[in-house]
Amino acid sequence: MNRGKNTLYRWILVAGIMFSATLPALAETSLTTTTGAVSVPVNPSTIAADPNAPAPAGGPSASPTDMSATPADTTMSPTPTVVAPVPAPPTAPTATFEVGFDKISSGDTAWMLTSTALVLLMTIPGLVLFYAGMVRKKNVLSTALQSFAICCVVTVLWVLIGYSLAFTPGSTPFLGSFDRVLLNGLSYIKATSQLSVNHIAPTIPESVFIMFQMTFAIITPALIVGAFAERMRFTAMLIFMSLWSVLVYAPVAHWVWEPSGLLASKGVLDFAGGTVVHINAGAAGLVCAYMLGPRTGFGKVPFIPYNLVYTLVGASLLWVGWFGFNAGSAVAADGRAGMAMLVTQIAAAVAALTWIGIEYFIKSRITMLGFASGAVAGLVAITPASGFVNVNGALAIGLAAGIFCYWGATALKRLLGADDALDVFGIHGIGGLVGAILTGVFADKAISGLDANLMLQTVAAFGTLIYSAVMTLIILTVVNMFVGLRIDAEEEHDGLDLTQHAERVM
Repeated sequence: MNRGKNTLYRWILVAGIMFSATLPALAETSLTTTTGAVSVPVNPSTIAADPNAPAPAGGPSASPTDMSATPADTTMSPTPTVVAPVPAPPTAPTATFEVGFDKISSGDTAWMLTSTALVLLMTIPGLVLFYAGMVRKKNVLSTALQSFAICCVVTVLWVLIGYSLAFTPGSTPFLGSFDRVLLNGLSYIKATSQLSVNHIAPTIPESVFIMFQMTFAIITPALIVGAFAERMRFTAMLIFMSLWSVLVYAPVAHWVWEPSGLLASKGVLDFAGGTVVHINAGAAGLVCAYMLGPRTGFGKVPFIPYNLVYTLVGASLLWVGWFGFNAGSAVAADGRAGMAMLVTQIAAAVAALTWIGIEYFIKSRITMLGFASGAVAGLVAITPASGFVNVNGALAIGLAAGIFCYWGATALKRLLGADDALDVFGIHGIGGLVGAILTGVFADKAISGLDANLMLQTVAAFGTLIYSAVMTLIILTVVNMFVGLRIDAEEEHDGLDLTQHAERVM
């Protein structure tokens, strides 16, 4: 365990130096007005026609009919033509503002309410079942409860401070402001038919946008649970996840999805969370696996999963919920949402078939766990690209995800020597990197109107990985000092269900 920690510290130190060297270059890049999740919209109410505006040059006053009706006077100097000034186009709003009920799209709102429910379904019960089925019987309840508890904790933190830090313009591109703490400014006033909307999504109520983004904030730390399964104290887990949600997730979400954020302002593309969710969680999971050390008997005795049918059902719920995850990130019920849904389905299917094809070639068998893992790998990889790529791009990303994530969960896992119990880094970390980088290759400007930069995508992906790893190491070190991270050997032998919760599966 100590040798693993020493190796981790060395890699983190080198990675931190590399990351700090990239920040000045990013900070000096000129600002643009796009975000990976959605182009910054213009408030329709600010561009209504002004009936009192002067007629443009070449308008009715300069028609040939009027000119022929005026006699020419050759004794006078010609009157100079006066060109009316053209009003400058309105700038896009940069903070929350209020609109009338008539400015809200009922179609967009209905789709976003549905998408929000679908994304929450991914964590409870999707991830609950997916992870619970893969651990040993004595740890099923604890593993399931961890995801459920994270849902509750992050919900409160998102209301208190997370939303404000992630989705408000700040004084720097690194973090949002404290203006929206406790959702200050959120409004719905029936008497005046006014409500608040976020500047990123002006056609839906801000309450819906807050809730939609909350579900992303919930599932991201819940994914990390799979890396340290069967060996972390429940109280330590709650403290770690609380700190990680505020200090890691919220800043990265601000970088990528707030138009004034560090990466969004440079043109980094991440439609639905390949960087914010999967690379972020994957890096944290790997550090957790190193810090807690391997489970007793790791690599020596078989760890028999409790019920892989639970895992397949959980994977199926994740797959269905992912349509809200990706297509919902269009923040509209439109053609782009439809394209995102289509490419999500394609990539998941291709990755699953690729995974089991490799499995059969190497091991001469096809497993249920392989099918489930491959499908999730494809869903992960297509996430950042889903609103930017066409069908051909989805096929290529699905194929790459199946290959690289299989490698990440097998050969790379052995190389790293970390007991990443449920392959969080191998699937989410590697899949997120594959998707984020290949977005720079396969992004189709005809779909989004945005240009992709392969080098920028790569720097953003690895920069996020390094930031998450460094911050996770710091948070875990502090938590370990105060409450201790790992259960003792006797408690591990008896199982977390009994020792942490006094309950067990019969």
